[in-house]
Amino acid sequence: MVLFSASLSGCSENNPSIEKGVSVGNTKKIKIGFSMGTLQEERWQRDRDIFVAKANELGAEVIVQNANNSSDDQYSQVKYLLEQDIDILAVVPHDAISASSIVQLAKKEGVKVISYDRLVKNAGVDVYISFDNVKVGELMAEYTIEKVPKGNYVIINGAKTDNNTSLFNKGYKKILDPYVEKGDIDIVSEIWAEDWVPEEAYKCIEQTLKKGERIDAVIAGNDTLAASAIQALAERRLAGKVAVAGHDADLAGCQRVVEGTQHMTIYKPIDIIAQSAAVIAVQLAKGQDILCNSKINDGKYDIPYYMIKPIAVTRENIVETVIQDGFHKLEDVFRNVPKSQWPKEQWDREIYGEENAVDKQ
Repeated sequence: MVLFSASLSGCSENNPSIEKGVSVGNTKKIKIGFSMGTLQEERWQRDRDIFVAKANELGAEVIVQNANNSSDDQYSQVKYLLEQDIDILAVVPHDAISASSIVQLAKKEGVKVISYDRLVKNAGVDVYISFDNVKVGELMAEYTIEKVPKGNYVIINGAKTDNNTSLFNKGYKKILDPYVEKGDIDIVSEIWAEDWVPEEAYKCIEQTLKKGERIDAVIAGNDTLAASAIQALAERRLAGKVAVAGHDADLAGCQRVVEGTQHMTIYKPIDIIAQSAAVIAVQLAKGQDILCNSKINDGKYDIPYYMIKPIAVTRENIVETVIQDGFHKLEDVFRNVPKSQWPKEQWDREIYGEENAVDKQ
């Protein structure tokens, strides 16, 4: 667990630390509004649950609103949250640009704003907490090039309204461009899936193949898009033959990694971001400054940024990452794989317990 501590000197570029067991104290109960752009993917449901649990542990109340990928609904829901006399607003913007109006609403009411995972552009939020999203793209491209150093690539980006999508793309291109310039890699198709709709990924692969283009590798903005791409490949008996990268390390994505139809995913420790954000929310509501480890420009303002490192996950390290962290259970990840192919040492621990597993070595 990464830790935070409050600072009297504002946001610092030192590594932040969360003081375990931070409490609200004897003041009135803090009320946090959590405006989420979507709960469509598994990971957002995890963010919500962990954030709420940590805030409750600290004595705060959380009111969650889900905009279902609608900027208009998100605006209306934030108005509602402000009417509930919230002390702090955490927002996962559906649209990075239009969400600036949400921040302005909150500022008029004297409510500080945390931009959670996705950055609100040109708004001057108080704190941005997210992963190194350019690094996410770099890792996806690096592992794909390692698998397919030459060939035809398809890039399936997420929604243009999500600032993270642009950052992922920046990471892809930073790694891929030199190979494209040498002629080793040809990007035969690239799309931006509106609102992260998975059907867009399916259609992209299907149409590319119908044109007669060979596909050697696919880089998809998240595991849900990767799943639809793999579905289209499977219909041509190409699943497992084409390298597919995803991101979010959702359960289905991790299952595909061990099954061999997806060669990698990106693990972003949700426990760290969600619990850290809950602590930040409580500290900001109490008027404390927050230590951060970076800064980011939102297009107009330099924003204090708590940056968390992403982790590339393959079949080789999946036990030491998502399973060891308790993000997914081994038996769930390997459910569709014959037990003869399960990692023996870890399976012994599941069956016999740590001490007896060691005895059996």
